Amino acid sequence: MYIAQAFKWKHDSWRYLVGTLLIFLVGWQFIGVVPLSVVSFLHASSLEEFMEASLTGFASLYPAKSNLYLFLMLSTFIGGFIVLILTIKYLHKQSFVQLTTSRRKVDWGRIFFSFGLIAVISIVFTLLDYNSNPDDYVVQFEAVPFLIMTLICLVFIPIQTSFEEYFFRGYLMQGIGVIARNKWVPLLITSVIFGGLHFFNPEVDKLGPIVMIYYIGTGLFLGIITLMDEGMELALGFHAGNNLLAALLVTADWTVFQTNSILSDISEPTAGIEVIVPVIVFYPILIAIMAWKYKWTNWGEKLLGKVQPPPEIETVDSTN
Repeated sequence: MYIAQAFKWKHDSWRYLVGTLLIFLVGWQFIGVVPLSVVSFLHASSLEEFMEASLTGFASLYPAKSNLYLFLMLSTFIGGFIVLILTIKYLHKQSFVQLTTSRRKVDWGRIFFSFGLIAVISIVFTLLDYNSNPDDYVVQFEAVPFLIMTLICLVFIPIQTSFEEYFFRGYLMQGIGVIARNKWVPLLITSVIFGGLHFFNPEVDKLGPIVMIYYIGTGLFLGIITLMDEGMELALGFHAGNNLLAALLVTADWTVFQTNSILSDISEPTAGIEVIVPVIVFYPILIAIMAWKYKWTNWGEKLLGKVQPPPEIETVDSTN
C-alpha cells in the first residue's frame, strides 16, 4: 500500500527522472552547497587553496571539530529538502503525508519509539565499551563548544536524516516501485544507491571498501522496516537517533562527523567482523523487536510482492 498509493498522483517515469535530478543536483548539490562554498571561499587564503579544498568538502579550511563547519555541512541538506517538497507538490501533485506513510496521518509515536530505541542502545553500548576499553577513549567534553554543537545537531541532523529518508525510502522507493511494479527492485536499488553515496566518506579510506557492507546493509534495514510498516516513520526516527547520538557521544579523527562530542575514540580502527555484525545480528534483532511491537505479517508480499494500484485508489491521469 505504501508504494502503491503513489498511483493516486502523477507518476510518469519522466516525472521521477526529472524530480530526481532536481532534488539531487539542483537542490542538494547546488543550492544546498552555496552557503558552505561562500563561507569557505572567504576562509581560503587564495583561489588555489579554495579549489584544492573543494575536492574534499572544504574541511581542510576549518579547524578540527569546527562547529561552524558542522553547521555549514549539515545546512547543505536544506536546499535538497526544499526542492524535494516543491517537487512533490508541483511536479507530482502529491500529498506530503502520503509520501511519508500509508496511514491517514503521520504516526509520531512510531518516530519517537524508533528514535528512543536506537538512542538507548547507542548510550548503553558506548558506556559498556568505554568501561571495558577506557584506553581507547579520551574525554574531551568542553561545556561551551558542546552546547553549541548540541544546538546545531538538534536542529540540523533531523533535517539531514529526514531529507535522506524522504529521498531514498520515500521518493525513490515509490518512484522505482510504480515503474518496476514490484517491491524488491526499489528495495535493492535504493539500498545500493544509499550505500554508494557513502563511498566518499573518510571511513571508507580508513577502513577500506568492506565498510560498504555496513552502509548498504543499513539501507536494506531502513528499506525493510519502511516496507513492512507501510510507512517511513520508523526509518525517520532510527536514522535521526543514530546520527544524533553518534555526533553527541563519540567522534574520531577519521569519521565524517568531526564534532565536539563527549568522547573521542583514539583507538586504531580495523574493519572486519565488527562491520558485518550490525548487518547480520544487530539489525535483524531490531527488525524482530519492531515486528513484535507492530504485529507485522505477510512478509513475502510486503517485501517481494507486486505493486498494483489498489481498487480503492483512483489513479490520476498523468497527462492532465
